[in-house]
Amino acid sequence: MGEALSGLKRTIMCGELRKSHIGNTVTVMGWVQRKRNLGGLIFVDLRDRTGILQVVFGEEINKEAFKKADTLKSEYCIAVTGEIVERESPNENLPTGMVELKGSNIKIFSESETPPIYIKENLDASENIRMKYRYLDLRRSDMQKILMIRHKAAKAIRDYFNDNGFLEIETPTLTKSTPEGARDYLVPSRNYPGMFYALPQSPQLFKQLLMVSGFDRYFQIVKCFRDEDLRANRQPEFTQVDIEMSFVEQDDVIAMNEGLIKKVFKEVLNVDVETPIKRMPYREAMEKYGSDKPDLRFGMEIVDLSEILKNSEFKVFNDALSNGGSVRAIKVDNCANMGRKDLDRLTEFVKGYKAKGLAWIACKEEGIKSPITKFLKDEELKEILEKMKVKEGDLILILSDTNKITLQALGALRLELAKKLELVKDSNEFNFVWITEFPLVSYDEEEKRYVAEHHPFTSPMDEDIQYLDTDPLKVRAKAYDIVLNGEELGGGSIRIHDSKLQEKMFKVLGFTKEKAWERFGFLLEAFKYGPPPHGGLAFGFDRLVMFLSGTDNIKDVIAFPKNQNAFDPMTEAPNIVDSNQLGELGISIKTATEQ
Repeated sequence: MGEALSGLKRTIMCGELRKSHIGNTVTVMGWVQRKRNLGGLIFVDLRDRTGILQVVFGEEINKEAFKKADTLKSEYCIAVTGEIVERESPNENLPTGMVELKGSNIKIFSESETPPIYIKENLDASENIRMKYRYLDLRRSDMQKILMIRHKAAKAIRDYFNDNGFLEIETPTLTKSTPEGARDYLVPSRNYPGMFYALPQSPQLFKQLLMVSGFDRYFQIVKCFRDEDLRANRQPEFTQVDIEMSFVEQDDVIAMNEGLIKKVFKEVLNVDVETPIKRMPYREAMEKYGSDKPDLRFGMEIVDLSEILKNSEFKVFNDALSNGGSVRAIKVDNCANMGRKDLDRLTEFVKGYKAKGLAWIACKEEGIKSPITKFLKDEELKEILEKMKVKEGDLILILSDTNKITLQALGALRLELAKKLELVKDSNEFNFVWITEFPLVSYDEEEKRYVAEHHPFTSPMDEDIQYLDTDPLKVRAKAYDIVLNGEELGGGSIRIHDSKLQEKMFKVLGFTKEKAWERFGFLLEAFKYGPPPHGGLAFGFDRLVMFLSGTDNIKDVIAFPKNQNAFDPMTEAPNIVDSNQLGELGISIKTATEQ
């Protein structure tokens, strides 16, 4: 049987004790990490979320406490009272390693069975086992550190926005389904049979309504939901830092969020982020790095060789260029001696991105080596080497295809090579960049219509509005993403506040007036009543915490995550519900054989 507190109070946390506490009588509470019985003495490592403290029990200290300590096992939850003394064998690797607690009194609050997972750092156990026993997994110090970082980041965010005149306002969790992008999670209504709420994919429409309401600076750390097939580092429910501001332009929103980044990284990691952060237009990012979220921690920029090879007699290059495509390349420093097997593997890699093949030129000590030089004129080869700024020992990798395939494949190839060659070794390097001037729309071949790249309320750049009627693909958006180390950290835009421009945007997207009002009527109605110019941004809070804590797994930064199948092994959710509940909702379930 466990014991109650019986008036016993914890006076200090285990990890806080230092030499300055020697001579003090304290009471600590926590879990037994391990016990060592040396005959006349029993040593117990006691753990709470602040760290580990060594406790020593002995017959000469207190016979009753010594006897009770002998019954302890790992993960028993206990309290110990005693005097802090200097440790005879210091442990310099432990913050509390200069002292120990002489246990004169012990209370066992609860016993523990042998845990199914080890409570230790860097646990090597299957993810599903860790998630099934998540409450034990979260006892591990490395997991507790991450959630403490999450708390610290959230506090820094709230402090920053409070200091800058923002109000934290909650928006509804049960709202209207406005299908766009990912699938909504739907919630049936008992009061309105056959009707459904949707869980929000973001508070986008509500935060715009708050601007109409006159709350000119809003933020929220908010749960969002998307019913989509999960990829790496995606969760069905996730957290974002949501921001909206009135009477602002793009530069104002960017400057405000740079201040936020600076504060969070300084307070959580004591890292100084240099501002203003570099900006790069979308087109430049795609042409140089093959990605709208470029990793700038290493070079290997994509170079367009199309002009040099426009009259090439090499059929592979000529075919791509004559069909409106391009020939592009990256230079890999000091890799001219890469073996044929490795080059073949890289060829197979780019084929996964629909590229037909990979050409290469190696600048070796004995001269240029390449299977394609026989197809190139001397002048063409010379110009390629000059444009690529090749030096002895370098390797050029060349692709020719449509612009889309060439850029996508080379963008992925530079990341693959960076990983393979370990070009990024400093885990504490944080390379930020703003990507701006995104396309406003793209053309969906399946739906045979233009679709919004961001969302239907994103404002076009003023100088491009003239192309909305004639060439929508030419229109750039007042949209911006913040990218860190090749990962999108957040994104936002300046919104349309002019009703005529919004109508034109809906027309471009193929929405009839009736369809637009069916989906977004409450927002369009609100916009009849003097909406201010406004814009905002949303950060992926879970992803931000991943960077701050140095983990590459999003499940590590969420207390109770779902697995890759959107299932919780601990609570076994989702699960069946009582037939009476379904009846109240007017829902019946069909089995696969009944469908």
